[in-house]
Amino acid sequence: MDHNIPWIDLADFTSGDPEKKQAFVQKLGAAYEEIGFVAVKNHGLSDATTRTLYKEVQHFFELEDQVKKQYEIEGLAGQRGYTSFGKEHAKGRNTGDLKEFWHFGQYVEDDDPIKTEYPANVEVRELPAFNTVGKEAYQTLEKAGQNMLRAIALYLGLDEFYFDDKIHNGNSILRPIHYPPITEEPKDAVRAAEHEDINLITLLMGASAEGLQVLNKKGKWVGVTALPEQIIVNVGDMLQRLTNNKLRSTTHRVVNPPREKWQKSRFSIPFFLHPRSEMRLDCLEVCIDAAHPKAYEDISAGEYLNQRLTEIGLRKN
Repeated sequence: MDHNIPWIDLADFTSGDPEKKQAFVQKLGAAYEEIGFVAVKNHGLSDATTRTLYKEVQHFFELEDQVKKQYEIEGLAGQRGYTSFGKEHAKGRNTGDLKEFWHFGQYVEDDDPIKTEYPANVEVRELPAFNTVGKEAYQTLEKAGQNMLRAIALYLGLDEFYFDDKIHNGNSILRPIHYPPITEEPKDAVRAAEHEDINLITLLMGASAEGLQVLNKKGKWVGVTALPEQIIVNVGDMLQRLTNNKLRSTTHRVVNPPREKWQKSRFSIPFFLHPRSEMRLDCLEVCIDAAHPKAYEDISAGEYLNQRLTEIGLRKN
């Protein structure tokens, strides 16, 4: 793990030991105020599941283009299934990123009426295990994210379970990404241009190659690589907005590799933890004072998401 990124053990939070739990909360909060990224051990995702998921993701992206294109569904703004190469770009840029990706979305398994808001998940007929392991990873990372948000709530002085009903059957996305080999000088395109994530928090299992960089407070780009047993969890714009900038949504990017590694694909699988669309992102009263006046207008998570999807090119006006 890069020494610039602090690490924590989620087992300390769930241990039932009040001292360990409190130490976890303080360490997490300090990391999120300082850099917005933290590495997490004991997150619940087994090595075997991670390996299987990466293998299935690789198999999917190796399918013929015309097969993958069957799973690119018009009118969904990329919410489920496949999104082809170069469709998405960073906010403020017009050049498409050098990537293709897949979206697994929420599995509503109770009688919650929110089910009607979500498109169904797209099943890949050629790869049954892809669908199964995708769902397992989605639900495991969602549970880890719930625990992270409980710790964040305590750090902010809120009830521990403040986020629970707001993220129950939330609009979260598991996104396997393929950054293909680079075959010619990329001009100004990079694998993923500098950006901040839209959601509350992002949980990222180790990518198959280096390239992720975060911008620290001194304005320096710092390389980040998760160790095999760790995931990286960062603050997104929704949480920054809710906390009136107390917790920082860190700018990050995926840079192109050195020329001698251009021929290698890169795979990455972030889990973007979103709340339900009706959650209010109005700045919390506990985060507003004379030194930190309210920085954002009131808005719901659904309204904010639609704004941002339009800005990055996935949703048309």
